[in-house]
Amino acid sequence: MGNLMTSLLNSANALQVYEGALAVTQNNVTNANTPGYAKQIATLEAMPFDLTVGLPGGVALGTTLSSRSAFAEQSVRNQQSALGSSQQKVADLTPVESYFNLSDTSGLAPSISTLFSDFSQLSVNPNDAVSRQTVLNDATTVAQNFNDAANGVLSQQSNIDNQTRSTITCINQIAGQIAQINSDDRVDASGTIDAGVDAQLNSALEQLSQYVNFTALQQSDGTVSVYVGGQTPLVVSDQAYAIQGDFSTPQTAVLSSSGADISGQITGGQLSALLDDKNNVLPSYVDGLNTLAQSLADQVNSTLDAGVDESGAAPATDMFSYDTTNGAALTLAVNPLTTDQIAAALPGAPGGNGNALNVAALANAPAVNGYTFAQFYGNLGGQVGSDVSSAQSDQSTDQSLLNQAQSMRQQISGVSLDEEAENMMEYQRSYQAVSKMIGTLNSLTDTLMNMVGVVTT
Repeated sequence: MGNLMTSLLNSANALQVYEGALAVTQNNVTNANTPGYAKQIATLEAMPFDLTVGLPGGVALGTTLSSRSAFAEQSVRNQQSALGSSQQKVADLTPVESYFNLSDTSGLAPSISTLFSDFSQLSVNPNDAVSRQTVLNDATTVAQNFNDAANGVLSQQSNIDNQTRSTITCINQIAGQIAQINSDDRVDASGTIDAGVDAQLNSALEQLSQYVNFTALQQSDGTVSVYVGGQTPLVVSDQAYAIQGDFSTPQTAVLSSSGADISGQITGGQLSALLDDKNNVLPSYVDGLNTLAQSLADQVNSTLDAGVDESGAAPATDMFSYDTTNGAALTLAVNPLTTDQIAAALPGAPGGNGNALNVAALANAPAVNGYTFAQFYGNLGGQVGSDVSSAQSDQSTDQSLLNQAQSMRQQISGVSLDEEAENMMEYQRSYQAVSKMIGTLNSLTDTLMNMVGVVTT
């Protein structure tokens, strides 16, 4: 009778165990598409069985295990950080490329070429007022095109500042979410991590990796500490330490919560691309424009200064002016000259075309660091195009690598509906078998009780 009751109790316990295992499977299926969720694994443990010493055996539901792989998660975050950086570079540099289009029939390069071409045309009839006015108009167009290009790049720098502010806000918001998650009870008394809270945490960490590189350290109390660049605390326990941007100088800086400059620690994510583009890449384009604008203005001015105007006098006013403090490209302008003030002739031959030819010859002179104006601009435009092309290539590669990392993580810790269906059928069959056993044991018990009843009577 005792063994029969023990079997009944073991069978009833087995039903509860399989119900628990089915609940784990059902939770996996429900969260198959939940961001950050990792497949949970129900473990079954055989109880000690030795009837000679009173150990009845049976089955127990062990600790529910998480399939999450720290290596797979880190791989995804690394690739997400790389993709965030390359995507941001494409977004930052693509709008600037239009100002350096080497194949455009209008714009800076064609206008410079036209200016020198029309100086050459002026030499055919150096005292023609229409030809002289054409040269002045050309010079104005050149100055305007320099202004437009510089304004375009500077405007994009301003856009990057706004995007940097937005990115820093997102980083701080996610840091606050992680701090809140840390304050929740992620680990229960048995040491099991709450799968739902853990999913929220890892989803937040993956989002954060898009914006900035960081190191996440698991603590013994179940919380996660996050360090920007592996050095600066962003989240420790239930406290978030907000970073901030410093836009008070041309070089944007990112500061820690204590005010320390941590820009050098930021090497991944959107924030790293924003800093590099604002502080290095776009300023190099502006420097190139300034060098070209100043060289062109200086060369044209000095050549014209060596000639004489229609009245035979040395020119009193330069054709071009600019402000080096604010940049030659941005401030390049044509001084208010009249057509007769253009010094097309040389002092020894008033009314001639010698100086107009000298200005026209500047088109093919190595006037800018050993390059012609066209060659220098071509190099600058080529660099911009190369930077954009490189960013686009990196984006494509990083997207592919991220897909591979996510696929590997899915294989390790993702929920497979086919696998969960197999587990569910297995647990159901076991549940049904135990149920039949209970039915059989119950029938035997009734029979035994009836027998005991007959004997007693």
